[in-house]
This record gives sequence, structure tokens and C-alpha cells, in this order.
Amino acid sequence: MASSSDFVQYVAEQCSGAGEIATKKMFGDYGIYCDGKIFGLICDDNLYLKPTESVRPLLRTLDMRPPYPGAKDYFYIADVDDRDYLSMLVRKTCEALPEPKPKKKR
Repeated sequence: MASSSDFVQYVAEQCSGAGEIATKKMFGDYGIYCDGKIFGLICDDNLYLKPTESVRPLLRTLDMRPPYPGAKDYFYIADVDDRDYLSMLVRKTCEALPEPKPKKKR
């Protein structure tokens, strides 16, 4: 089951306090980015954040699961309705992730 565009848009709006949020369709679901850095996935109308040690203690509930079969575990975020909480998690996740590699010119 793929994610609905309404859910993807809602999650992107909820995360918008962290920076410029963008989504990109990938393999039938979505990657979600903040200021050009991918920080999570939206799969089957669920939000998953890349796991980082700095975010682990900030989670209300530690629930790790793979976003799709065969994937590594990500932080599963059930509470996407709390805009401030979600924006804080996204901001802290992005601070802990490395900068994206520059794209090669063709």
C-alpha cells in the first residue's frame, strides 16, 4: 500500500517549523527532506526518521521498525499531529546527519 498524497502533504506541513521541507516520490513511497537533507521516509502512510543517538532520548516512545521489507530499522513516529514536537525531532535529526554529497555535473 502506497502513501496517500494528502498524508504526505500533511506530514510535510507538520515538519515545516524545522526548515524547508520537500518530499520526493521514491520506489512507490516518499523520501522527506529538510533544507536538502533527507531525514526520513513516508511509507504506507507512516513516518520514519533516520535513527540518530541525539534524537533517541527525545522520543516520547522508542519504536524502531523497518519502513519496508528488508530495510534497516528507523524511528517510527506515530504522533505526527504535534507540530512543535515533530519539527524539533526533524531539526535534531538533521543536525546529527552528515551534509549531502554534492551532485556531480554531467
